[in-house]
Amino acid sequence: MSKSLTHFDNKGNAHMVDVSSKDNTDRLAIAKGTVRMKRETFNIMTEGKAKKGDVLSIARVAGIMGCKKTSELIPLCHPIPLSNVKINLEPNTELPGVDIEAHVKTNGPTGVEMEALTAVTVSCLTIYDMLKAVDKTIEIGNIRLTMKDGGKSGRIENP
Repeated sequence: MSKSLTHFDNKGNAHMVDVSSKDNTDRLAIAKGTVRMKRETFNIMTEGKAKKGDVLSIARVAGIMGCKKTSELIPLCHPIPLSNVKINLEPNTELPGVDIEAHVKTNGPTGVEMEALTAVTVSCLTIYDMLKAVDKTIEIGNIRLTMKDGGKSGRIENP
């Protein structure tokens, strides 16, 4: 089965996909990512000693804000009315760092995969920004979509 790229017309020009004939359905996307840092940086973050404030709370709000701005950042994304955005940030002593997971919901004609990925990415970047004064070696990585549900393709999982 051959799949075509939907953001190009038959002449190869980029275009926004027409979703006007698609049914509104409940849609969910989950994305994950990680931020790795030095142990000393991790301790500063978890002990609440970062000079810029509560790193995880601010990263959560930034991720939600970024999610809401996805269509302004990614040129061919549709503006989507979001039903819910939930971002979990879990300190991970083994990394050391933070595991981030975003759950994004809507009821509409197109999915929220890009919104979930943007939420995770902006949360990661915010953690970096808040801690870069003490650690220039922070690594952002493993950002991926782990699940999407709804629409014509139904549920797809990518553990």
